[in-house]
Amino acid sequence: MDDKVVTIGKYKVKVVRSLCIGAAACIGVAPTTYTLDAEKKAVITDHSTDSPENILMSAQACPTQAIVVIDTETNKQVWPL
Repeated sequence: MDDKVVTIGKYKVKVVRSLCIGAAACIGVAPTTYTLDAEKKAVITDHSTDSPENILMSAQACPTQAIVVIDTETNKQVWPL
């Protein structure tokens, strides 16, 4: 499965599946943005209502830095740094 990039508010968000260990820290911070799939890897949902701040914090909470966040206005990666 490819690493899908989803635009949510002011961010483009991607879960790098090869890095995800299923810790689910992202779900704890942004529960409407992520879910675990059958392989226990995080995937981005189609119905996120989490704030941009929570989405960034969810990426920062990931112990393997498997979530990449890009600012849509500048097209610069804001996490991981």
